[in-house]
Amino acid sequence: MSKPHVRVYLDDATQPVIDQELPTALTLDTRTLPDGPHRLVIRAEDQSGAEGVEEIPFHVQNGPGILVSGLRPGSTRRGTLHLTVDAFSTDDPFDPRRAEARSSIPVWVWVLSLFVVAWAVFYAARMWEVPAPYANTPTYMPPPASPPAPPPHG
Repeated sequence: MSKPHVRVYLDDATQPVIDQELPTALTLDTRTLPDGPHRLVIRAEDQSGAEGVEEIPFHVQNGPGILVSGLRPGSTRRGTLHLTVDAFSTDDPFDPRRAEARSSIPVWVWVLSLFVVAWAVFYAARMWEVPAPYANTPTYMPPPASPPAPPPHG
């Protein structure tokens, strides 16, 4: 019987990043990896020699985060595209003008706003009518008619 051990491979490398007995720890410095998709392949072997394999895809983003407005992944477009591109990094000094990404307001926000405004108008219209039991109370009665003004003396 052999001791349980693990081999960890990065992307399609033939040499493992580690080949150690279990349990073990791995420190992976992503700053040495290019930005983009990567994967770890972990091969663990138990005392009886049975091997288990786990593959973990991950994405490295050491450079600035890039935001593109006006084009979604996998979309089909034609004609002239007008895109807004911005990039953010944790190392950049804070600039409030760049703190939020500029993009158009989504359609669902406009539709929800329209429903809220329509409900407010409906509610105000319903409240405009005074309920019958309160129609003759001092609060809702029309003001008393004032006597006519006397004619001017002249």
